[in-house]
Amino acid sequence: MSVRLGVLGWPVAHSRSPAMQNAALAELGLEQWRYQRLPVPPELFAETVRGLPAAGFLGANVTIPHKQAALALATGASERASEIGAANTLTFGPGGEIEAENTDAPGVLEALGVSPRGMRAQVLGAGGSARAVVWALVQAGAAEVWVWNRTPERAVELAAELGATAVEHPRPGDLLINCTAAELPHHDAESPVSPGRSLERSATVHPVLNQVQLKFDQVGRYLHVVDLAYSPGGTELLTAARAHGAHTVDGLDVLVAQGALSLELWTGRTAPRELMQRAARGE
Repeated sequence: MSVRLGVLGWPVAHSRSPAMQNAALAELGLEQWRYQRLPVPPELFAETVRGLPAAGFLGANVTIPHKQAALALATGASERASEIGAANTLTFGPGGEIEAENTDAPGVLEALGVSPRGMRAQVLGAGGSARAVVWALVQAGAAEVWVWNRTPERAVELAAELGATAVEHPRPGDLLINCTAAELPHHDAESPVSPGRSLERSATVHPVLNQVQLKFDQVGRYLHVVDLAYSPGGTELLTAARAHGAHTVDGLDVLVAQGALSLELWTGRTAPRELMQRAARGE
């Protein structure tokens, strides 16, 4: 009997999750398992999710913009997902149960590769992914966690709920994590900070950085930079960070980490992370 998995999002055409997860399923010998994209607009999210078990789905990952809706829809949730207020992993039970989990939080810490304990961290964004990141940083002992969002009220609300501080402008610190969709769904290969292009310092030539109120020079004020967005050739933010010599983590590293944790939850097997990394990068 075939077992189906998928990723719910809007948009979701850019997602590398199917390539990554199907490669892992094949490696684990789960030949009857398949993972697919599930493009679903917000107004059809609840109806679609409730219909997935009858269509043979065991579980699904959840991405922009559905992570908070996924938690609200679930019939049960882990303590972590409940505290974060968002879920990126759903598991369907035989009686119609929908269990919510959040693997984004441990996934971003795994991908970061260093402990954020004692760090001053700036988080950009206030959606479902940002909630997971802020929660993870606070729980891991970051000294300061600042939240900036283009809609200030959302930053204030998130910060108040999770023990962080809302800021009007990004502050320099030890760690910068971009949780906005500023570079989705695709990357412009002719970006002024793409590899091989001139790294000019004018704010006006970096449109994606401008969207998150950063200038090229300001990116150099962080020792570690993580961008949850991913694109061929790297995002503007990470290209600028690398030019300054920062330790960088791209969205595919985070995607693999959280996706591996989801796969382990569904299958009970150890996920082949190195293979998933290669598949996510199209190697």
